Amino acid sequence: MPKRSSNRRNEDANQAAFRVVRELTRDRDEAQPSPPPKKPARKKNPAAVALGKLGGRKGGKARAERLTPEQRREIARKAARARWDRE
Repeated sequence: MPKRSSNRRNEDANQAAFRVVRELTRDRDEAQPSPPPKKPARKKNPAAVALGKLGGRKGGKARAERLTPEQRREIARKAARARWDRE
């Protein structure tokens, strides 16, 4: 009889059931499937990244300065309504 390993004491019922099913359905002659290949990382244009950061930093502040108090209030009401309607 194999010895009990210490890491199985910390398993919950779902983990134990998954482990048992995996052990019972595994074919010992088959090799383990290899993981799918990873996609190569896309390289970003540094100039475009800098422009995006610049526009993102000033965008919200510039928009707030351009809006009237009534427009800001209406936008805030709409945002609050959307938050409360979600729940």
